[in-house]
Amino acid sequence: MASTDVFDQSLQEHVWRRQFFYNAFKALAYNGIDGDYAEFGCWGGLTFSIAYAESRRHRHRATLWAYDSFQGLPPAADERDVHPIWVEGTLSTTLAQFHELCAEKGIPSSEYHAVPGFYSQTLDRAAEDKAPRNIALAYIDCDLYSSTLSVLRFLMPRLKHGMIIAFDDYFCWTATQISGERRAMLDVFGNHERWQLLPFMQFGWHGQSFVVEDRTIMGA
Repeated sequence: MASTDVFDQSLQEHVWRRQFFYNAFKALAYNGIDGDYAEFGCWGGLTFSIAYAESRRHRHRATLWAYDSFQGLPPAADERDVHPIWVEGTLSTTLAQFHELCAEKGIPSSEYHAVPGFYSQTLDRAAEDKAPRNIALAYIDCDLYSSTLSVLRFLMPRLKHGMIIAFDDYFCWTATQISGERRAMLDVFGNHERWQLLPFMQFGWHGQSFVVEDRTIMGA
């Protein structure tokens, strides 16, 4: 692929994500949904910086949380994690690099928390005083089924009516199976008694977002 093609693709993906975050934080502010922003998978820092900029544009005072191994993708837990593009150790941004990227984008260190480590350690065993209790927008970009499942289990007791959940790699699959984030979402929310997901906005060819709805509020 020519260098200009790579640049054009990167620019287009930036536009897609910025449009999503503009609409998401506008909707949250308009509808009075307060809370923090939690990102799961922070490679490159770009999405995190866009989320910060758009939250401030719409006067949504979210504290930002960055959850990532900062060591790249973990090894596949089982066959459900297998995908030709998702390779152990790729998509790696170190914690020091992430802090540098945030500083370059003008994100004050006082307005975000970076939580390093694989999710089996940082989410499955999260201390309540070191985790967000009120989340308005969760952005899931961790690719693997097992990682996404850990994220959704972490979010389950924190779900609330009106929050938004976005899956960056929702439209990913292989020739033999549904993959990654969509498969985990279906397993968790497919027939949930309380929570249902209302499609909100697709971004790019790969991403899909949802508004969380509480069936008990809706009378369903």
